[in-house]
Amino acid sequence: MEKKLPETPTTHPVKETETKSAASLPMKNTVLVLVVIAILGIGTGFVASKITSGMSSSGAPVMQGTNVKGKTFGSGDTSIFKDTAEGKLEEGGVDGEGQYHLVRTGGDSQNVYLTSSLIDLSQFVGKKIKVWGETQKAQSAGWLMDVGKVEVL
Repeated sequence: MEKKLPETPTTHPVKETETKSAASLPMKNTVLVLVVIAILGIGTGFVASKITSGMSSSGAPVMQGTNVKGKTFGSGDTSIFKDTAEGKLEEGGVDGEGQYHLVRTGGDSQNVYLTSSLIDLSQFVGKKIKVWGETQKAQSAGWLMDVGKVEVL
């Protein structure tokens, strides 16, 4: 005599309300993620616009109030920028070396030819300044310097 076991379903019926909430959960997460991304994008754009509004067309920071004597601009790291020179800043290099030069006493042989990736030197043309920088190897210029710090004298 064999006993018959009662037949029970191996799966349970899914209620309709469970199906709706389970399907809408990924949609809610997706919308939430998209809203967070939009807010972060707007915030990043706002910060970037504030940073770049203080830049020149070359990407160098624009220095406000460059006429103030004693005011310094650029890096404070003197371990990198050990060399110093001072004189009146004029436009022009020599044979493609430097974009500007410092006119110093002693004639053209004493000029320091300058370039800078940190500071927009055009703001100091015609002013007496002191520069800190790193001497670069030059072909034509007697002294070629990459400027990292400027002080208006």
